[in-house]
Amino acid sequence: MNYHNVISAVVRALAAETINSAGGCNVEPRVQAGKLKGEISGKDAALLADCIVHRLLHAQLSPRHWNALVAKYSTHRGRKIDSIGRLVAVVPSPAPKRFTQQAVLVWAVPQQSKGIQRAVVEVSPPKHRANEEIGQWDWRNKAADADVARANKHARSVAETKPGEMIVLAGSNYDMTNWDSQGLTERTYQRWNKAIKGALETMVNEALIDAQHMLEAVGVLSSEAA
Repeated sequence: MNYHNVISAVVRALAAETINSAGGCNVEPRVQAGKLKGEISGKDAALLADCIVHRLLHAQLSPRHWNALVAKYSTHRGRKIDSIGRLVAVVPSPAPKRFTQQAVLVWAVPQQSKGIQRAVVEVSPPKHRANEEIGQWDWRNKAADADVARANKHARSVAETKPGEMIVLAGSNYDMTNWDSQGLTERTYQRWNKAIKGALETMVNEALIDAQHMLEAVGVLSSEAA
């Protein structure tokens, strides 16, 4: 199995885990069945090659480089979310933690086209009952507020989830003014975001260079890939 380039190899290796979603690129049962028949060929052979590459890169790349590739290229929802969280802890950032979290998230999950993006349908705040005595209806008003908050949280969760493994975020996640409560200038937020994205892309590029060297060493990149 030869790959056209290192990105193709990485994407296929990460996709193999989603295809084999029982959890970890485990194709041994199929491989054993193939051996019993005397050969491994076709899709099983390609999937086996992808899984071998997956294991090689996972074992040999540094954790930060592996997580950078998973966050950027993987379609496995759980793995992608985990790697995003791990990158937040290691990416150089001039910004507060919440801003950094959001910047890493939207870098890893780029905004979808308008036709794909899901709108969040939220419940309007409830009309509070007026107290005729001090605290008369406070408990009821608080309960109504809590119900609305739970409903809106669920609505946002639904908007951010697409059937299958894909992650689709609500549009509000891409508004940098929601990433920080200090009310700083847009220029500051743009500068912070640019620095974080730059650091993440540097990690990805370093990871791809290391991955290319590994895959060239085992002879699975085509001659044009270099």
